[in-house]
Amino acid sequence: MSLSGAIVRSPSPPLADESAELARRAQAGDVAAFERLYRTHAGHVRAICLRLCADGQRAEEAAQDAWVRAWERLSTWRGDAAFGTWLHRLTVNAVLESFRAERRRIARVMLSGDEEDGVDAPISASEPGDALDLERAIARLPRGARTVFVLHDVEGYRHSEIATMTGLAEGTLRAQLCRARRLLMEMLDR
Repeated sequence: MSLSGAIVRSPSPPLADESAELARRAQAGDVAAFERLYRTHAGHVRAICLRLCADGQRAEEAAQDAWVRAWERLSTWRGDAAFGTWLHRLTVNAVLESFRAERRRIARVMLSGDEEDGVDAPISASEPGDALDLERAIARLPRGARTVFVLHDVEGYRHSEIATMTGLAEGTLRAQLCRARRLLMEMLDR
């Protein structure tokens, strides 16, 4: 089974021209324009967060954080990239930063090696190859493997871009991606 053919992609971002105009108006202080950007892009931001977090509540928190950052950093959008592209990158970075912050909190409380983020329960499949089952399988991946899989195979980032975002070596990312694909195949074969 080909994993990439069964993935339900994030919703397509809206028209770039309309978003660019709204972003320019929002930069000038038009709150209504930012609200419209929010309504237009909220589903895409939520989908990215849900795939990376694999938990609805954490994804909602991450999406809220991304929107707060978007408002705070709107002045940094220069228009040389589509607003949706800028927002996508900002969202991914917000989620990755929350992962790093959580890791630091856990490191202060727990002994290293006590934290194990693994696959512990089988996924029930209604039909083999069902895209929903794949989404559930992705959600069950360990965080590192899930992050690399989503960023590379779903969102289309290159290993060098993911390395820059996460601070991990490309070799580590390739190993995590291989692990993610292997675990997914094992989960989906059950």
